[in-house]
Amino acid sequence: GRRSTAEPAAVTVVGRHCEAGDILASDVALPGDVRPGDLLGIPVAGAYHLSMASGYNLVGRPPVVAVSDGHARLLVRRESLEDFRSRDIGL
Repeated sequence: GRRSTAEPAAVTVVGRHCEAGDILASDVALPGDVRPGDLLGIPVAGAYHLSMASGYNLVGRPPVVAVSDGHARLLVRRESLEDFRSRDIGL
């Protein structure tokens, strides 16, 4: 929801898996004031995309959001930790 007026800075965008190759984009220009909690739309995100997501490291499948004319609509909700727990039948 916020528009940045900061000068661009070259950054590397990484994923949340503890893997050396978990890099989504290298040396890309983003506003210099990007901070934790800001949303970043990545149209092609490999294993972070719904069709390739696996639940690795208990990372849930992502939501799917349609954006048109500046309006966003949730099509598929994010998979939650409760979704993982609900499949666990115990010992």
